[in-house]
Amino acid sequence: MSLGQRVSRNAKILFVLPAIIWVLAFTIFPLFYSLGLSFFNIVLGVPPQFVGLKNFLEAFRDYKTLHAVRVTLLFIAVAIPVELVLGMALALFFNQELPGRKYFRTLLTMPLFFTPAALGLLGITMFYEEGGPINSFLSLFNIQIPWLSHPTWAMVAVLILEIWQWTPFVFLIFLAGLQGLPGEVYESALLDTSSGWQIFRWITLPMLQPVIIITLLLRLIEAIKIFDIPYTLTAGGPGTATEVYSLFVYRTGMKFFNFGYASSLAYLLLLIMMVVVTFFFNRMREIYD
Repeated sequence: MSLGQRVSRNAKILFVLPAIIWVLAFTIFPLFYSLGLSFFNIVLGVPPQFVGLKNFLEAFRDYKTLHAVRVTLLFIAVAIPVELVLGMALALFFNQELPGRKYFRTLLTMPLFFTPAALGLLGITMFYEEGGPINSFLSLFNIQIPWLSHPTWAMVAVLILEIWQWTPFVFLIFLAGLQGLPGEVYESALLDTSSGWQIFRWITLPMLQPVIIITLLLRLIEAIKIFDIPYTLTAGGPGTATEVYSLFVYRTGMKFFNFGYASSLAYLLLLIMMVVVTFFFNRMREIYD
């Protein structure tokens, strides 16, 4: 090997080395270290004790864990369908030739660029019960809603912020998908029917199926691990009404210092997400095969 080749090879390694160190230090090492913690009873101030799979089994009996799972499932069951429906409706509407549609698209996508934590802090002001802008407007109709002090309304407030932020993401993906559909198919369909619903049901939806599945997968992964908005807006309250799974794991490890149990809970979440991703990729493979 010549001197120039050796220099070129060393230069390549030098440029890639920071990325390798970053992945090892902040991804690979924490992944395996937390896996080791999950097999121990590690509580601050108590000597570590090997417990095997006890932490994992305890998660299926712990009512606090099961409650956090129920809250997360409720959140997913409401937020994702609403985002998909609203995103599709907006995409269909703005896929037409409308005056000023570029400016409206910009306005619609603005919430997507807010950080979730900042959005949660903004929500505290918006949903403030005494003098907040939303309740001040509703007071004109003699309506006052206990947004952050009632369990049901607190969840509604979290859902409103989540839907407000992520509907633009769904809208952009669906709009790109609609604009990529072949126009010849619609021209042929118009020869058979003039019903917009039938064209949407039998032409648009089937052709958009891969886009819908990918969007659903991305939103599902993000919704399963939601943390920022419930943490900053309600801190999981009132009580544990909005304590989603990720927030519960955070509290278990960082507030109650039960690191072994928190690690096992985090790995259960990882396994669930792996199952979800595998299911969707198998579904995509069936479509394209």
